[in-house]
Amino acid sequence: MIEETFGEDPTRAQFGMPVEKFVQLGGPLKPAFIHHPRTKELIRDVVADLGCALEETYLDVPRLRLATSHGYLTAGVGYAFHPHRDTWYSAPMAQLNWWIPIYDFGPDAGMAFHPRYMHEPIRNGSAGFNYYRWNADGRKNAAQHIKADTRVQPKPEQEIELDPQIRIMGKAGSVLIFSAAHLHSTVPNTSGATRFSIDFRTVNLADIKNRVGARNLDSHCTGTSLRDFMRGTDLQRMPEEIVAMYDDGSASGGITVFTPEVHKMKDKAA
Repeated sequence: MIEETFGEDPTRAQFGMPVEKFVQLGGPLKPAFIHHPRTKELIRDVVADLGCALEETYLDVPRLRLATSHGYLTAGVGYAFHPHRDTWYSAPMAQLNWWIPIYDFGPDAGMAFHPRYMHEPIRNGSAGFNYYRWNADGRKNAAQHIKADTRVQPKPEQEIELDPQIRIMGKAGSVLIFSAAHLHSTVPNTSGATRFSIDFRTVNLADIKNRVGARNLDSHCTGTSLRDFMRGTDLQRMPEEIVAMYDDGSASGGITVFTPEVHKMKDKAA
């Protein structure tokens, strides 16, 4: 799908078109990948191949990411993530993140982890983040951001010492798995090539039921992403009685909560 969109060498496509054209092509590609009927099946196969018990493992839809080189596009569909924990975005503390590069990449085009903060809290803006509002406004408007990204996202509110840092590099199709609680960031891409990657998330049902997971150092967001997760065996959504353990009643003011019924309507429309 990437090569159908950007040509035989997508990693160099940015150098042959204005950024507005790149966004015009990349914007529809991302949701097309998410909603393709084969996508969930392939990701489920990856999870099973690495030994996860599908009846206990719930996964969300995979997302396609692209990180252009030398500041060509840093907003919207090409947003370069500042240092953050995914738990600031209403992720459960038991969540694992899966990250897969589509083409080979080096340490100057991937992501970095910042081990100092694995046990040290950070002042951040997660208290102002609501997952339901982000679904309603933030995600769907990503392609509108080209020169700057004005979407409200939780960020550090203190100076972060990026070093020491662990930079990741790997081959196409390799799999990186890490805790949603780890502080990580997008490395400024200076490789001369656009990096394309897929990421998705999993939770174990027993962990969710028993509230097992990383220690919450500094996440103060509202809402929960648990309704996004689907059982590996049949792609049924997380049971509402389990979600209720984590829901905080913050869905108000006309915000749509994506219950299993709403998800079915969205999938049918796609």
